[in-house]
Amino acid sequence: MNFIDEIKQRAKSNIKRIILPETMDERVLAAASICHKEHIADITLIGEETKIYELAKKNNIDLNGIKIINPYTSSLTEKLINELYELRKAKGLTKEEAQKLIMEDYMYYACMLVHFDIADGVVSGACHSTANTLRPALQIIKTAPDASLVSAFFLMVVPNCEYGENGVFIFSDAGLEQNPTPEKLADIAHASAKSFKTLTNKEPIVALLSHSTKGSAKHPDVDKVIEATKIAQTKYPEYKIDGELQLDAAIVPEIAATKAPNSKIAGHANVLIFPDLDAGNIGYKLVQRLAKAESYGPITQGIKKPINDLSRGCSISDIVGVVAITSVQVANKD
Repeated sequence: MNFIDEIKQRAKSNIKRIILPETMDERVLAAASICHKEHIADITLIGEETKIYELAKKNNIDLNGIKIINPYTSSLTEKLINELYELRKAKGLTKEEAQKLIMEDYMYYACMLVHFDIADGVVSGACHSTANTLRPALQIIKTAPDASLVSAFFLMVVPNCEYGENGVFIFSDAGLEQNPTPEKLADIAHASAKSFKTLTNKEPIVALLSHSTKGSAKHPDVDKVIEATKIAQTKYPEYKIDGELQLDAAIVPEIAATKAPNSKIAGHANVLIFPDLDAGNIGYKLVQRLAKAESYGPITQGIKKPINDLSRGCSISDIVGVVAITSVQVANKD
């Protein structure tokens, strides 16, 4: 059984209520059908039934048995509008604007369902930007009390790979924080270590990446990673964390023995912390396309309840995988 199949089995053992709001995308409908038939999650779709069923029929997708909430006819809608207005009126949101968001932006509807504990989590982003996906989550669900920031990672599963945890890695932050400070980078390392433990039940081994290994280059960008490493090691001594490390020194034991012989984690890292969003985004896409790796995410960490993003280039199987991952995250918070 491969890694994502193990995640699906864990999801099946503790079924959670997951919302898929992007019902205008046939990939989402196909993924909903698979999740329902394989008992991966209790799926709810949001939208007008006639439009959803028309798209499903056009693509030969069976939605029999899947719950659909239509904002225009649901008895829940007025309650969600009123609550969103109460939550955001201090920020200048009017009642009319709240109604427009709930009726027209299904991501807001989905997050309000999670807010009221009518659902456990949301997966979106197949046809919307990360900003449009996460803005409602941050406004409504908000940051978890034990988290200093919200960040996002990709779960990477690399075939025929002896590195990491048998080819399983977390790449972080690869979806949200543009240019984190040393303090934020340290907290991203901590959150990513916890996420790796949650999803794999294996020990996280965290490398803060750079173009330098242990002083081989001098630059303010290197200094940032060095400082972040010191902060992370001091604040989170329960985890194995080291840096600054080049990618090969982080994951290849033979290279680590030469470049970082005194590091206890070099050559064995399974959680890779990138110095900025450019590096993280480029890195995960390189591995996904050239190594033909499975990539799931961006998976958020630091929100009270799991609200997860998708790459707009995602496949049906990617969506199914993120639904399963979201379910496991929910179960871990129970």
